[in-house]
Amino acid sequence: SRKIQIRNIPPHLQWEVLDGLLAQYGTVENVEQVNTDTETAVVNVTYATKEETKEAIEKLTGHQFDDYSFKVSYIVDMDAAPPDEAPRTRRGGRSSRDQGASQPGPSGEFGAPRRQHDFPLRMLVPTQFVGAIIGKEGLTIKNVTKQTQSKVDIHRKENAGAAEKPITIHSTPEGCSSACRMILDIMQKEANETKTTEDIPLKILAHNSLVGRLIGKEGRNLKKIEEETGTKITISSLQDLTIYNPERTITVKGSLEACCKAEAEITKKLREAYENDIAAINQQANLIPGLNLNALGIFSSGLPVLPPAAGPRGAVPPVAPAAYNPFLSHSSQLSGLYGVPPASAIPHQHSQQAQEQEVVYLFIPTQAVGALIGKKGQHIKQLAHFAGASIKIAPAESPDVTERMVIITGTPEAQFKAQGRIFGKLKEENFFSAKEEVKLETHIKVPSTAAGRVIGKGGKTVNELQNLTSAEVIVPRDQTPDENDEVFVKISGHFFASQV
Repeated sequence: SRKIQIRNIPPHLQWEVLDGLLAQYGTVENVEQVNTDTETAVVNVTYATKEETKEAIEKLTGHQFDDYSFKVSYIVDMDAAPPDEAPRTRRGGRSSRDQGASQPGPSGEFGAPRRQHDFPLRMLVPTQFVGAIIGKEGLTIKNVTKQTQSKVDIHRKENAGAAEKPITIHSTPEGCSSACRMILDIMQKEANETKTTEDIPLKILAHNSLVGRLIGKEGRNLKKIEEETGTKITISSLQDLTIYNPERTITVKGSLEACCKAEAEITKKLREAYENDIAAINQQANLIPGLNLNALGIFSSGLPVLPPAAGPRGAVPPVAPAAYNPFLSHSSQLSGLYGVPPASAIPHQHSQQAQEQEVVYLFIPTQAVGALIGKKGQHIKQLAHFAGASIKIAPAESPDVTERMVIITGTPEAQFKAQGRIFGKLKEENFFSAKEEVKLETHIKVPSTAAGRVIGKGGKTVNELQNLTSAEVIVPRDQTPDENDEVFVKISGHFFASQV
């Protein structure tokens, strides 16, 4: 058989980590979660060849992961083709991977590269409808996954006793929308049969870092979707966010047809924002050799935010999953699964204590100060802890200033992480439009004797710096050196340009 079943999988293990592990032994054609009443997860895995399956079963049996030992066995492969037809079927047929299932390894690191980044649709459904969605012996949800070519995870064990449960749908954009429609339809029929009078709204979960761009400047994007689809859309408050739950709830009210149209438009906007973040990271990743930008986690939406298989949404889990940390990007979970960045994220980590502390002066819009500080100073404290830097906001020189100075003290890596998250925060909170890059002014101090070298003969060096990095570099003339005989250099540009 080409098919195996893996049991006793830790409930908090991320899908991407499991995908990466499975892909080490061959081409994974399909992975499906089996609904069970056990606390641990069970999955059925189909490999491309029997040889790959044999190797996987040998290597994975007894595989230890956080005191959980995998149990693996062969199961009947109902789809197995005769040997002479198998290669042709795999090339010409449309396997679940071709249909957009999310099974290749993280970011194409293992197995075949994805055609597009997996962007799952996350929904919240009333707990009383979960049984109807799953159906007797799981037949209803199996029908949904089969008809829509999707992988649907119902997180039943999250938040015991909660009024709502999250559902994650992995598929193509069309597959996600089709599965969403079927789930809404199932809930509506169940409500009619049980004579539930209130309307069932569609609730979509989205990472906070993407929501600002969905709303648009002055709420224009959201208003447009409401007008075009005939729905009423509300978004949960920023106050509901925690370090373990960076998702906001988008509630859509209207007819079933209207809600489905709105879902497609909302998800399209969220996916665009997410793809833009991925593109920005990939485009700039080669600018700073030796730094793993994804692992540093400067963009909270750097890669997909997926829930653990179990673990309360919004409550503090026993071990905090990295997916719920707004300061860590998804890729850091591969080796820093529980919210600690992997050692590879910080070059020369062993010598970090010995590294020289740098002071950088970053200027942000005055109206952004509250968002950076957060409720009772929570955000700025978390940011300082995450980056390992001291972050202070200088007092305003006068009541009507348009910019405020943020003083960041720390090692080069701490600077990189702190500044990166501040740039990201301003984007998330809509202080810059969706298509506008966040450009800020940064001041650093250099010895006054070195200022001439920064400028170069006839301004040659500073011009080369500007051409190379696309940042504007100014060494103000006629500066009086400070008590340490240092002068300011002003740098203006987007985050990566400034860093280079």
